[in-house]
Amino acid sequence: MDKTRTSFMDLALEEAEKAAERGEVPVGAVLVKEGEVLARDGNRTLELNDPTAHAEILVVRTACEKLGSQRLPDCDLYVTLEPCPMCTAAISFARIRRLYYGAGDEKGGAVDHGVRFFGQSTCHHAPEVYSGFGESRAAQMLKSFFQAKR
Repeated sequence: MDKTRTSFMDLALEEAEKAAERGEVPVGAVLVKEGEVLARDGNRTLELNDPTAHAEILVVRTACEKLGSQRLPDCDLYVTLEPCPMCTAAISFARIRRLYYGAGDEKGGAVDHGVRFFGQSTCHHAPEVYSGFGESRAAQMLKSFFQAKR
């Protein structure tokens, strides 16, 4: 695995750990353009009382604001969990170039599970998708988080 991609996923995993410390579902995301981190964050749905405050949405919003654009065509997104339908749609609408994700999500994922958003004829843009980056660490973090909740 490419060292740069690994380090960006490591940053996303750090954000997931911070989210868990806040009591949020441990998902983290990092948005990168030309090797520079534009945004990094973790889930904040509870903190912000906002069901759309998923890590992916937060970093897309921040990057769009920084770049002054609603499109992110030269950007890559690293996220610890397979994005849900809402986040997958946002990735498509933002025209993100590449998506790297860690653990698959059989229940809520929308890339390789569920609706498989990018494969639908109604999808306007599909990024290159790479899965399994930091998968075991991301999956273990989620498993531990939910076990502690039970």
